[in-house]
Amino acid sequence: MGGSRALPLSSLLAAATKSPLLHHRPLPLRLAASMSSSSPSPSPSAPASASAIDFLTLCYRLKTTKRAGWVRRGVQGPESVADHMYRMGVMALVAADLPSGVNRDRCVKMAIVHDIAEAIVGDITPSDGVPKEEKSRREQEALDHMCSLLGGGPRAEEIRELWMEYEQNATLEAKVVKDFDKVEMILQALEYEKEQGLDLEEFFQSTAGKFQTDVGKAWAAEVASRRK
Repeated sequence: MGGSRALPLSSLLAAATKSPLLHHRPLPLRLAASMSSSSPSPSPSAPASASAIDFLTLCYRLKTTKRAGWVRRGVQGPESVADHMYRMGVMALVAADLPSGVNRDRCVKMAIVHDIAEAIVGDITPSDGVPKEEKSRREQEALDHMCSLLGGGPRAEEIRELWMEYEQNATLEAKVVKDFDKVEMILQALEYEKEQGLDLEEFFQSTAGKFQTDVGKAWAAEVASRRK
């Protein structure tokens, strides 16, 4: 679950280029189906500070994009994608029961980048009717663009690696963070139920039996116990 209704990549990027803060070069607009798999190379003359500010300006959309599931259920003042990722990062930071051998710092980093492509594509949920493969393609293109905007290099590559690791559910760290993604959602659902008198059972049902780690199962059980 995530932001508002997904828009074509070209439309979202066209809107982003109008920001006066994106000053040193325009964003490339070829993020449609015909776009090549390789991202355009950043300008060698662009200073690192300008690339960073351009990247952060695009990330601003994460603060203003509301999580779609809550919007569809009529939640008042629903959280943003950035809100969701922030609390997931805190979960990874404070968890005392992480599996043995898990790299906590990597989990924190993964939590704060796992939905980063939504700054461009928005949150594409099953209700949008977009096939899983198409959703993945759009998000991959968006991520490639964002890494190019950042100027490439080790920081951009780390973001790409973290995002891919999460998407592929490839490591124990990814499994932990995916569990935190679900726990954060049901915890938020519980809070909205108590604050606004809603019945958000569907969100609890959507995660039932899908936790992969002991910490995820334990935290989900604790949230469920507070709902009674």
